[in-house]
Amino acid sequence: MLILLAFIIVFHITSAALLFISTIDNAWWVGDNFSTDVWRVCTTNTSTCMAITDQFREYQSIQAVQAAMILSTIFCCVAFLVFILQLFRLKQGERFVLTSIIQLLSCLCVMIAASIYTDRHEELHRSHEYSMEISKGQYGYSFVLAWIAFAFTLISGVMYLVLRKRK
Repeated sequence: MLILLAFIIVFHITSAALLFISTIDNAWWVGDNFSTDVWRVCTTNTSTCMAITDQFREYQSIQAVQAAMILSTIFCCVAFLVFILQLFRLKQGERFVLTSIIQLLSCLCVMIAASIYTDRHEELHRSHEYSMEISKGQYGYSFVLAWIAFAFTLISGVMYLVLRKRK
């Protein structure tokens, strides 16, 4: 049981780390001389960054992605704290339902964020407000990590739903 508990904790911490990296790192959309995320656009040859503000036409979509990624990260961290509390508070044989619900909310938020970005990426990157041409790019590793975090949080949420506290 101790090995299973250690695996679940490591899996949850990995999910949280993936969410933090995909939310913070500047690699959702990359090209030869630029990288962009949901916060800013940076050029690699001059090392200058420009924040994505309300002057951009698709700013509402970016804000939705920002909010959903932040919420998913918060829910994942809260789920871990609730799991630790329930680990010591639950009676033997009870399930970690509250932890599972919070983790599945995190899963839903990261899915919403990545889905919005996937759906709106053409409009997001054709904006005339950018100082360079960024439509000729591709998805970066932060975007891929967001989808991997979706899978991890989904698996984690289901594991907590099935998991019972044992001796």
